[in-house]
Amino acid sequence: MGFVVAIDGPAASGKGTLAARLGAALGLPVLDSGLLYRAVAAAVLRQGGDLDDEGTCSNAARGLDLGALNDPDLRSAAMGEAASRAAAHGRVRETLVRAQRDFAAREPGAVLDGRDIGTVIVKDAQAKLFVTASAEARAMRRWRETTNAGEAVSYEDILADIRRRDARDEGRAVAPLRPAPDAVLLDTTDLSIDAAFDAARRIVEAARARTGAG
Repeated sequence: MGFVVAIDGPAASGKGTLAARLGAALGLPVLDSGLLYRAVAAAVLRQGGDLDDEGTCSNAARGLDLGALNDPDLRSAAMGEAASRAAAHGRVRETLVRAQRDFAAREPGAVLDGRDIGTVIVKDAQAKLFVTASAEARAMRRWRETTNAGEAVSYEDILADIRRRDARDEGRAVAPLRPAPDAVLLDTTDLSIDAAFDAARRIVEAARARTGAG
């Protein structure tokens, strides 16, 4: 395994943006694990299936086309809620865990972001970050994203959605959202994206120096 950066955190904490920028800076491929679950949810909904049915979601996960993750519809607020429901199923997670581990095992390494990268997917990742922010700050970021994309959704609805997702992600029986014991906490509530990236880059550079990687 090459140099792996594991970035975990709740919805709209900024982890996806940080993962993309770190990947570009390090010259490493990036996997947004949330898009895997969103793609599963989208496949189930397209087929008229039930997101609360584990068998249906598991079948969609096994047939997932990793080349279809660029669909912009996957990043909608509604699909985020749907993905959180699909991710609650153990068999779905088992299938997608294998895909993520295969991605991380490639040389020269990778940057992965999600909710259980450092605790489950790549426990021996050389650099681990847990990116967080207040629910209100995260809701405001997501509201700006969705309104800029032309979606009509209220801040209050997004805040309620984020709080539901936090409760589901933190309370699920399989791989609940929590920081890995060796993860560095990065609170982005009051940080611009540039400031957050600078902080994340310093954390990763310290990890590379400590492990002798790269």
